[in-house]
Amino acid sequence: MNRKNKIVLLGSGNVAEHLLRAFNKSVNSEVIQLYSRNIETGKELSKKCNVDYTNNLKNLKDADLYLISINDSAISKFSKSLPFENRLVAHTSGATDINTIDYKNRPSVFYPLQSFTKGKKIDFSNIPICLEAKSTTDYNKLFNIAESISNTVRRVSSEERKYLHVSAVFVNNFTNHLFHIGKEIADFHSVDFNLLKPLIKETVDKLQQKSPKDAQTGPAIRGDQSTMNKHLNMIPKEKYKDIYKLITESIFDTYN
Repeated sequence: MNRKNKIVLLGSGNVAEHLLRAFNKSVNSEVIQLYSRNIETGKELSKKCNVDYTNNLKNLKDADLYLISINDSAISKFSKSLPFENRLVAHTSGATDINTIDYKNRPSVFYPLQSFTKGKKIDFSNIPICLEAKSTTDYNKLFNIAESISNTVRRVSSEERKYLHVSAVFVNNFTNHLFHIGKEIADFHSVDFNLLKPLIKETVDKLQQKSPKDAQTGPAIRGDQSTMNKHLNMIPKEKYKDIYKLITESIFDTYN
């Protein structure tokens, strides 16, 4: 029987917690240690997931992969502080270049393309994991580890990953903010936002069969100026009216 891949997870935030829970279910890979500078969150997570914890880099165990899951801006400095050389070290950031990791070790990327929310359980097997490494050997090791928790594993360069990340901001972060605006408008007029949830689900479900361009509906694509003027009169904030006008113009230009 092949031995499990051994992973040291460096960080204790949302992404780290979801990764730790996913690896706990894997038969091929395991987190043997959790490091976090934040003692409170580190100990709490290590207790919940039954994994060894340390807040001292000098006490890091030997592992096949050291997985950095911290704020993007801290990756470079943190990777320089690792007290070893020539180990496989990956970060989990979508917007950070592979070369951000200090070259005393073997830089790589292990990017789960998903939005993680604290306390929200998620099936990691459905999350695409984007990998990048400097050598075939390191890539194959990353692939083996990623495949143990996900059904979709892809080789994605730093350049490609940056484009994926900005696309993700549009389809996830911006879309969620539009949901917030929609709820605020509904609340302002004392109507039940919950009635819109089946529509939100259908909007996303359609993308399984159609491209976003082919799935577009609404007054903007029809050029229905009368309806759009009525909508603008119902929107309570000027900045929300500006967003409505800007997106309407973009839709109209796309189809006309």
